[in-house]
Amino acid sequence: MLPVVALVGRPNVGKSTLFNVLTRTRDALVADLPGLTRDRHYGICHLGEREFVVVDTGGLTGDKEGIGALTARQAEMAISEADIVALVVDAREGALPQDRNVLAALRRRDKPLLLIVNKVDGVDENHAQAEFAAFGFADPILTSSAHSRGVPALLEAIAARLPPVDPDAIAAADAADEGIRVAIVGRPNVGKSTLVNRLLGEERVVVSEIAGTTRDSIRVLLERDGKRYTLIDTAGIRRRARVEEAVEKFSVIKTLQSIAAAHVAVLLLDAKEGVSEQDATLIGHVLDAGRALVIAVNKWDGLSTYEREQCRSSLSRKLDFVSFSTPLFISALHGSGIAELMRAIGRAHKSATREFGSSELTKALEKAYESYQPPLVRGHAPKLRFAHPGGSNPPTIVIHGSRTRHIADGYRRYLENFFRKRFKLEGTPIRIAFKESENPFAGRKNELTEKQVKKRKRLVRNAKKR
Repeated sequence: MLPVVALVGRPNVGKSTLFNVLTRTRDALVADLPGLTRDRHYGICHLGEREFVVVDTGGLTGDKEGIGALTARQAEMAISEADIVALVVDAREGALPQDRNVLAALRRRDKPLLLIVNKVDGVDENHAQAEFAAFGFADPILTSSAHSRGVPALLEAIAARLPPVDPDAIAAADAADEGIRVAIVGRPNVGKSTLVNRLLGEERVVVSEIAGTTRDSIRVLLERDGKRYTLIDTAGIRRRARVEEAVEKFSVIKTLQSIAAAHVAVLLLDAKEGVSEQDATLIGHVLDAGRALVIAVNKWDGLSTYEREQCRSSLSRKLDFVSFSTPLFISALHGSGIAELMRAIGRAHKSATREFGSSELTKALEKAYESYQPPLVRGHAPKLRFAHPGGSNPPTIVIHGSRTRHIADGYRRYLENFFRKRFKLEGTPIRIAFKESENPFAGRKNELTEKQVKKRKRLVRNAKKR
């Protein structure tokens, strides 16, 4: 495995900003708000020919209960698996008792330590070094992560402390495959993080009864039954009218980006609350992105027989517009239905990425046209001549013919359902694109020959004599 460098410290010292600078991404959500990061966030830093994993952690507050304690547990897990631990402090606020407490706890871990004095822009560097001299580091690294200042010196210090190169680990890292990217989306507090932890078999992300615990999109690799997956735990999305904080708005944007980057989106519903307007909006986002859809109804174990019947009836009525995705009933807390959920994800991904041939699509189109022809347009029936594939994820079928611009939406839906049934596609939308055949003689004037002109004049004279 690649070496691991964990960024730790108290809240709001710039760990997430530094993570984005080192990984050259914007994966970590950044805002001037203490306690924004709660889960472990992993990324790759490329240091010449060397690579190492950077772990962004939540701020250590010293709380023994609540979200602070859960965040601290995630940071402790990151420290345990790290080869190098980087303590990040704030040069503007100076050395605080919280920093000293974190440092004392890190020294008990017996890990290689780095001291990163961040936010030195606008601060006397000599004063900053003197402020943290009592921490006992001979070479503290002064940085300004917001302006990428001091990053080269930080990378040199990390390179000097990295363990020797393991060729087998590098080969394994190069061969690593993200596999099927699965975005788990839904409203707040429906059990998305609980489902991720259940699939992984460990406490990978913070789980709390407080709605909105997850604020960032967390990617986690999973290997199950010989297949690779990348699980993306996303923040819960509420109705737009209820979204007031800027951080929550950024969380929504990150969730929508995760849907676009995924192969399959798993919409998690609360069995006790059923399908809300916000759930339908989320399904609309998934369909607009063209992603395969799996609908999972969570907390099924807590319903009575009557409540289950009512829930099934409500789902059948409200999810009729996505009839290609059959709801699955699971319990993320107890693990029931998880195996069927993973099989449904595999089937949806296989359907969404299936490759078609032009001949089989054309034969299916001919069969569909024979079974039901499109309505007449000004007394003429649109002609559908042939079809060919236009892409995958979602499957796109391009149909060529005449008068296709006048084909009704109802006939488009008929073709989608026909292709889905014909090729046994499950859990994926299908896009139909019509192409109007061009008239090769359009705009061309038929020029008469000299002989034809004389004949025409002769016919005109004879007609006048009569």
